[in-house]
Amino acid sequence: MRVLAAMSGGVDSAVAAARAVDAGHDVVGVHLALSTAPGALRTGSRGCCSREDAGDAQRAADVLGIPFYVWDFAERFREDVIEDFIDSYAAGETPNPCLRCNEKIKFAAVAERAFALGFDAVATGHYARLEGGVLRRAVDADKDQSYVLGVLDGEQLGRAMFPVGDTPKPLIREEAARRGLAVADKPDSHDICFIPTGDTRAFLGARIGVRPGALVDADSGDELGRHEGVHGFTVGQRKGLGLEHPAPDGRPRYVTGIDPDSGTVTVGAAEDLEVRHISARQPRWTSAQAPQGRFGCVVQVRAHGGIARAEAELVGEQIRIDLAEPLTGVARGQAAVLYRTDPDGDVVLGSGTISDSARAAAHR
Repeated sequence: MRVLAAMSGGVDSAVAAARAVDAGHDVVGVHLALSTAPGALRTGSRGCCSREDAGDAQRAADVLGIPFYVWDFAERFREDVIEDFIDSYAAGETPNPCLRCNEKIKFAAVAERAFALGFDAVATGHYARLEGGVLRRAVDADKDQSYVLGVLDGEQLGRAMFPVGDTPKPLIREEAARRGLAVADKPDSHDICFIPTGDTRAFLGARIGVRPGALVDADSGDELGRHEGVHGFTVGQRKGLGLEHPAPDGRPRYVTGIDPDSGTVTVGAAEDLEVRHISARQPRWTSAQAPQGRFGCVVQVRAHGGIARAEAELVGEQIRIDLAEPLTGVARGQAAVLYRTDPDGDVVLGSGTISDSARAAAHR
């Protein structure tokens, strides 16, 4: 097969490309330029798309003896990922830009160009497994990225390759060193790639501006303070609330609700965060056929954690999810990714974007 290997400049994508070569495929490496103003250097493990990353990807391709190109998707990335991220926060949601990048860029825009050029598949360094078109969790549970791939449909998965998902991360680094890849010890990138400072509130504030609102007690309805915009908060947040006094009982307060229309941020106790029912819009299924009727599953609402057994049902364009045990920190804009509950419980069924949650079944 002709395989396009998306090479970020990190160790995982370099080894993924190497394994595709070992498998006998005709491999071409490509680095995605996603920043309109790439910096000369990364800041440790923060940031991406720098000239350093492009250079690291180029050197890895040279070691592997494969052609290498840089594709400029900065404008598409800005429109589909960065602007979506800003708009979602302005609407009181908590989006995951990695999901949008996979859905809109790597396995849509990039894949479309690749297939137009005659490639059969796109290989990436994601930690997940594909077996017969079925998306599964990675062998390395600590590095598993099936959650951020849960937005892909069956057609996209049919043309994807995840060569490193069957191997723990430490062994990937050892393999990279044996292959003479200089990125073997390069730090993993983390946080949001287009916010290399790690200061999400400052990034959003510079783009959304000041939109004052009230911090309100969930029980009494009393105004406890003021803030400069709902984009500075997410459900489940405890720190950085700007409150001068603790709760009367001395317990910590958490963000329990965000109303972007009125600018109200509600704060309450930890138990106020518990939800048992979730609605999710924009359903995406990893197979051609959506599940019929109510079905058992495991739902995950964050990239690392937020997992519970549940029953779900597709009702129109909404997935209705009833949890067997409560989850906390469930925010609108997050993805709810559904997994099977049988012995093959590492299989991804599909996903939706959380639009509502409740402690009682009011949404049903």
